[in-house]
Amino acid sequence: MKIQVNNVILNYQVIGQGYPLIFLHGNGENLSIYEEMSEKLKAYFTLYLIDSRNHGDSSKHDEMSYDLMAEDIKGFIELNQLNKPYLFGFSDGGIIGLILAMKYPDLLGKLMVAGANISPKGFKKNVFKAIKKHYEKTEDPLDKMMLHEPQMPFSSLEKIKVSTCILVGEKDMIRLKHTRAITNHIKDAKMIVFEGKNHDNYVVHEIFLNPYIIEFFK
Repeated sequence: MKIQVNNVILNYQVIGQGYPLIFLHGNGENLSIYEEMSEKLKAYFTLYLIDSRNHGDSSKHDEMSYDLMAEDIKGFIELNQLNKPYLFGFSDGGIIGLILAMKYPDLLGKLMVAGANISPKGFKKNVFKAIKKHYEKTEDPLDKMMLHEPQMPFSSLEKIKVSTCILVGEKDMIRLKHTRAITNHIKDAKMIVFEGKNHDNYVVHEIFLNPYIIEFFK
């Protein structure tokens, strides 16, 4: 399905039944990463799986930023008349979720994010260097965005009112100290660290999170 919002066309799928739950993927990915996860979750929720701008089958656009992508999702929610939908965001999708909850405290019903950062300083040093090296070779605008964005002060997270759960792998590319600081600046937020997991091996094409998602959002 396609929808035009914020001067871009977003590709998305709607499956299942129940309360609306939006899924946002990470950098360089598309909605297909949730294919396995959604098979079980569709019995509990109406799932909205969305390709971000410049990803998947959504339209390409010269303008690219986390703030713009957040506005895309806000427009998507409003055009589909979704009343306080739940949102799960992985990596870049988690950043978008945090921005939405910060800027529009009454927009979402609940928020779960996995492997998200609010500043490039949240990356481990070797990860940041690897992204920079790759950008120098490819000039990929997605790499450039990660090197310079987001730039959210921890204090901005105090504006988030919605019930929030923060997930991270023990071996994530995001520093655990950074993730703890995110959690500590959101009132009553819960943090779960998954032992032995890295950035994406508990999310991408996995069903590992299904019990946690069902418990948190139901």
